[in-house]
Amino acid sequence: MKNLQKLFYAAGLMVVATCLMLSSCTKEGPQGIAGPAGKDGTDGKDASETCKQCHAKAVVDAIATEFELSKHSWGEAAFEEAGNVTCGPCHEQKAYVYVCANNTPATFSFVNGKWANDYVTNAANAIGEIGCYTCHSSLHTTYGMSDIALTSVAPVPMTMWAGTKTINLAQGGGSSNLCVKCHQPRPLTCGNDPAGRLLNYDSVKMFPKAVMYDSAAGAKNTMLKPSYRMHVHYGTVSAVYAGQGGIEYAGDVPYENSVHTSVATCQDCHMANPMTGIAGGHAFNMRNAKESALSSGTTWNFNGCNTTSCHGTLPIDANSSKWKNPRTEIKDLLNQLAAKINECGGGHDILHADATSANLWAGLTTGNYDGYLDIYSSSTNPSGYWRDPYNTSATNMAKPKFPKLLMVQTGALINFQFCLREYSLGIHNTNYVRALLANSIKALNDNL
Repeated sequence: MKNLQKLFYAAGLMVVATCLMLSSCTKEGPQGIAGPAGKDGTDGKDASETCKQCHAKAVVDAIATEFELSKHSWGEAAFEEAGNVTCGPCHEQKAYVYVCANNTPATFSFVNGKWANDYVTNAANAIGEIGCYTCHSSLHTTYGMSDIALTSVAPVPMTMWAGTKTINLAQGGGSSNLCVKCHQPRPLTCGNDPAGRLLNYDSVKMFPKAVMYDSAAGAKNTMLKPSYRMHVHYGTVSAVYAGQGGIEYAGDVPYENSVHTSVATCQDCHMANPMTGIAGGHAFNMRNAKESALSSGTTWNFNGCNTTSCHGTLPIDANSSKWKNPRTEIKDLLNQLAAKINECGGGHDILHADATSANLWAGLTTGNYDGYLDIYSSSTNPSGYWRDPYNTSATNMAKPKFPKLLMVQTGALINFQFCLREYSLGIHNTNYVRALLANSIKALNDNL
């Protein structure tokens, strides 16, 4: 009993002590002496003001509107090539960033008995429409102006030459190399070679009279597989602009470059401001037209040309001799070379022609050639005149056999594609285009 009393007594003391403590906490003592002032902290960044550097009506909002006018935006290639690890590096946003970040080489490797181009992405990155993050992959990292740095300005090994030739447009800090990465020609592979080797362009030049293709020799004894789409793809402009990559036959015209190659950038002309309709800015167009055929009514944006560092003293326009004369000369040379190439058809062109708006190069030649061959294809050229050597359908077999091609004719065809599909009728690099065309014509005359 005594122990229980002691326990209650101790508990009572604890309650009293607790009450006294709570009572004391409700009272404040006198104010103490103020201590010394602390050191000022570093001012923080105003995030809203940083964002406004880009996200303003005159900057990103305007750029986004301009970009909607660009074929990079509305073209269908990103959808068509989604999942394609080979085409992805030029048609898919994540794939482009991937090959830049990994410095993917343009070489070929021999794997499982076959040569394959190393310039590929992986399946996880073969997606995405071309957009802001394609060219400016650092966006929204530091939230400063450094975020708009270009994804790549490094020299670009040419896939057409399996990396043995490199394009480096160093002016403007190498900004043009960003464009070169995609806008370059692709390699031709020997269609009858099970190992898939590349066409040797040096051999094409050195052995002009060697047979490239002959239907009479049988498929196994030919080097190249002629087809409707036997070509170096579409992006020949960077090679022409840099003055390299074509089949450089010896001739009377020296291989030189125009001034553009060393002083102008792609952005100088294709992103000129103010815009003219849909030409300039982030639309990247030079002319105010959406893939319509070239005509006398075509309007151009010369604002990037007529700057103080270029043609500002004597501004050019569509009627200037510096614009009209080179284009007239190159168109005439393209027509001459096309005629020489077509001679092997014995009265019918081997070059495919298309005068509709589907031909991006309509109007650049009198014959409206597009660089393809007029060979039958049930899907892409159902009205083709010549027989596909590797198609046994009744429709195809009823067509005339495709004529024999020598190395020199193949080289001339490659140069024709180069100079037609650079699109400007020589303005990008008049001197180099003139040499390729004139010397190709001479090579055909000397060897046929």
